[in-house]
Amino acid sequence: MSETPDDDRLEELRKQKREQLKQQQQQGGGDAAANAEAQQQAQQQAEEQKQAILRQYLSDGARRRLNSVKMSKPDLAERVEQQVVALGRSGRLQDQLDEEQMKELLRELKPDSKSFDISRR
Repeated sequence: MSETPDDDRLEELRKQKREQLKQQQQQGGGDAAANAEAQQQAQQQAEEQKQAILRQYLSDGARRRLNSVKMSKPDLAERVEQQVVALGRSGRLQDQLDEEQMKELLRELKPDSKSFDISRR
């Protein structure tokens, strides 16, 4: 099985994180500041992993569209990112998503708009 450079990078990041956690456990946990810093590092590393997966499974056009949506509707963009990451990790994405597929995914995940009809009597 040949791994892509992104897979190698993800595995390297995971290995570094395991080593960091092991060192922290050996030190007895440390104080609250050290725990907050470790939590921040873990969040940063998780974000880096998510971005690596998105780079792997999104074409340039799809990435641009997602970034545009992120500016106006960050909640929707976050849901789309989570969906793409979940599909990628589960192996259900074989190729990169193109811009048209991204549009379809955005339509599916967009909440239904509510309209109000006001009638006067």
